[in-house]
Amino acid sequence: MKLHILLCVLFTTCLLNLTESQVRKKDGQSLGERVQQLMDMNLKRSVLRFNGNKFRDFVKSTPRNYSVIVMFTAMAPQRQCSICRHAHDEFQIVANSFRYSQAYSNKLFFALVDFDEGPDVFQMLRLNTAPVFMHFPAKGKPKQSDTMDIQRVGFAAEAIAKWIGERTDVQLRVFRPPNYSGTVALILLFGLVAGFLYLRRNNLDFLYNKNCWAIIAVFFCFAMVSGQMWNHIRGPPFVHKASGGGIAYIHGSSQGQFVLETYIIAVLNGAIVLGMILMTEAASHKGDVRKRRILAIAGLVLVATFFSLILSIFRSKAHGYPYSFLFK
Repeated sequence: MKLHILLCVLFTTCLLNLTESQVRKKDGQSLGERVQQLMDMNLKRSVLRFNGNKFRDFVKSTPRNYSVIVMFTAMAPQRQCSICRHAHDEFQIVANSFRYSQAYSNKLFFALVDFDEGPDVFQMLRLNTAPVFMHFPAKGKPKQSDTMDIQRVGFAAEAIAKWIGERTDVQLRVFRPPNYSGTVALILLFGLVAGFLYLRRNNLDFLYNKNCWAIIAVFFCFAMVSGQMWNHIRGPPFVHKASGGGIAYIHGSSQGQFVLETYIIAVLNGAIVLGMILMTEAASHKGDVRKRRILAIAGLVLVATFFSLILSIFRSKAHGYPYSFLFK
C-alpha cells in the first residue's frame, strides 16, 4: 500500500515537471516567434502599423524581452488632427535613425496605432487625444513617465530620441533627410539680386542709401530674434492642438516654439522698435510741440504695451519667472 502511494506521488511529480517544462518551451517558442515576426516586419518598414489584435499580440502579450515605442494617432482626414501628420513624420525620422544606426537590435521596436484601425486600444488605454507617445518596457507595465509629455517638450525628432534614451538604454542620434529647398531658395535669391544689380549697373546710388540698409538690418534682426533659424533647424509645427481641444499658438516650454509663435514675436518686436523710433523722432526734431508730444506719447504706449506682451509670453514659457509689467 505504501509502495503504491509512493509510486503515485512520483508519477504525479514527474507529470507536473513535464507539464511545466512543456509550458516553458511553448512560451519560449512563442516569444521567439514574436520577435522573429517583428524583425521580419521591421525589415520592410521601420514603423510597424498595428491594429487591435496585433497590439495585443506584440505589445501587451507576455513574456516580452523587448521594448516598444508606440505612437497613438488619428491621421484620417475626418479626424481633423492638424498635427498628427507632422508628428508622424518626426516619429518616422526617429525610427529610421534607429533602423540604420549601430544601436539597431531586436530589443526596441517602433509601432503606430491609428484610432480608426484600433479604437479598442484607445479605449483600453483610456486615450482621448492624439498624438500620444508611449513606451512599453520589456518588463512590467508602463509608468507615468513612459508617456511622453509633448505639451512640455514638443514632439520634434530630437525630443523623442532624448526621451527614448531616458526610458531605455538606446541612445539615438537623429539623422534628418537632406532638404535642399533652402539652398535652392538662396541660389535664386542671389540670382535675383545679381540680375537686379546688372540691370541697374549704371545707377547704383541706392546702395549708399542708409535708410535702405537700416531697414534690411532691422528685418534681419527681427528674423533672428524671433527664432527663424531655430525653425529652419528643428522644423517645429505651425501650431499645436492643446489638450483642451483648442489651438495653442505659444509653446508651453522654453525648450520649444511654434512657427506662428515666431511671427507673433517678430510683430511684437516690430511694434516696440516703432515705438522707440517715434520717441527718438519726438526728441531729436524741432518744430510743432503738439506733434512732438503726440509722437512721444504714441511711442511710449507702443513700447510699454508690446514689451509687456513679450514679457508675459516669456513668463508663460519660463515657468517661475517672477517679473511682469501691465500683463500677467
